[in-house]
Amino acid sequence: MAAALMLGAVAVPAQAEDAKTLASTVCIACHGEDGNSVVPMFPKIAGLQEEYIVKQLKDFMSGKRKSDVMGPVVANLKAEDVAPLAAHYSSLKMKVGEAADKKAVEAGKLMYQDGNETSGVPACLGCHQPMGAGKDIYPRIAGQQSEYVLQQLKNFAAGDRSNDPNRWMRSTAKRMTEAEMRAVAEYLAGLDAK
Repeated sequence: MAAALMLGAVAVPAQAEDAKTLASTVCIACHGEDGNSVVPMFPKIAGLQEEYIVKQLKDFMSGKRKSDVMGPVVANLKAEDVAPLAAHYSSLKMKVGEAADKKAVEAGKLMYQDGNETSGVPACLGCHQPMGAGKDIYPRIAGQQSEYVLQQLKNFAAGDRSNDPNRWMRSTAKRMTEAEMRAVAEYLAGLDAK
């Protein structure tokens, strides 16, 4: 909502080379000055893979990924803005947070590293790498906001988010309990991919 309000007051730059201006006038409202949002429901986008950011922006622009906040923002983006924005944010450093629920961290670590064989949930590290650094279209999730991670897992489980390759996150999240989702989200908040 804040991003949408900000858009009304600021004209979106027309040139792709104005990515920093776009970031500092529009994106800042939700993602912070350096891509490290301080609002728990908005993701940190600093240090995410360039390829992943491009995919998400294109998915928002096409409507494949839905968001009441991002919808109005990307409606004003041009295709040539996407790559420079992705390059800008991927060049920044994500700041690692800390878990709010320290008791959940150990359970989250086990789930992240081993999954749940009984329910068929694979280990998260298979795609997101052992320290959560991600690779290519699999995003860095180490250091991400726990509230944001939890909401995205719920969205995948419910099918409200459906832009995952091969339905992988949807099928995985459907098999997770809410307690497992919370534990993984808490573990990730304090994980440093370095």
